[in-house]
Amino acid sequence: MAGRFTAGKLRGVLAETCALLGVDPAGARLLRFTNNAVYALVSAPLVIRIVGSTRLRHRVGTVVRVARHFERHGVPAIRLLDGVEQPLEVGGHLVTAWHQVPSIGRPATATDLARLLRQVHALPAPDGLAEWAPFAAVRARVSDAEELGDADREFLLERCAELEDRLAGLDFPLARGLVHGDAYPGNVIPGPDGPVLCDFDSSCVGPPEWDLTPLAVGRERFGDPPVHYRTFAAAYGFDVTSWSGFAVLRGIRELKLTTSVLPILRSRPQVRPELFRRLADLRSGRTDVRWTRYR
Repeated sequence: MAGRFTAGKLRGVLAETCALLGVDPAGARLLRFTNNAVYALVSAPLVIRIVGSTRLRHRVGTVVRVARHFERHGVPAIRLLDGVEQPLEVGGHLVTAWHQVPSIGRPATATDLARLLRQVHALPAPDGLAEWAPFAAVRARVSDAEELGDADREFLLERCAELEDRLAGLDFPLARGLVHGDAYPGNVIPGPDGPVLCDFDSSCVGPPEWDLTPLAVGRERFGDPPVHYRTFAAAYGFDVTSWSGFAVLRGIRELKLTTSVLPILRSRPQVRPELFRRLADLRSGRTDVRWTRYR
């Protein structure tokens, strides 16, 4: 069976979206495709994001709400296209359109991320923002998987239950508040006016410790240089790895990193080997094995 999010189908949604916006899709470049398909146009300084999971469509409302909140409070972040009611519904898909941030030719740094997170964590949360529920998205992806065997499905749901039980016993040292939800340098764009945040699908009210976890997991699982996390923790002012609850947050982050591709697995079969390698490592409890980022 063909996947729901093949290149041809996504290009069709992109073309319809561009027709609605009065721009040309020719030459558009796919920047990333895991949770969402993100295209940069060349005919206009715009970025188009197409939601990549039928069970997580509701999160696009969070994306719009948080983007507007950041704009009101002057947080450096990507901005929605003005004058368009968002999200757009195009061919059964939900789509958002954004002003493109020009690249300045360098990657985001750990310090960029830490400074932006300090601004985010100091803000009040927007009205109606959901509470942190990390396992809801994992279970939705398992349910929405294009291909997943029964044994893998059962394992992932059991892993959710185990970590959920351990999470309930934690005492968090930092005050709850607005969190980005998927805070790593890949969600920071170094623009000509300074670095800006992007990707607000997972934003919620919850523990700031969750935003401090991804860089530490990047060090442990992807072999990122240890200096990146040390710099990040120093710039933010808190080392989450020194807290006794970090192992639980690491487990949750790894579960989310593993399951992120499930809704597009048939559409992007090239991610299968890495997915099944991660599942094998989680099953066997191998915490020192390096993973490769999904591409």
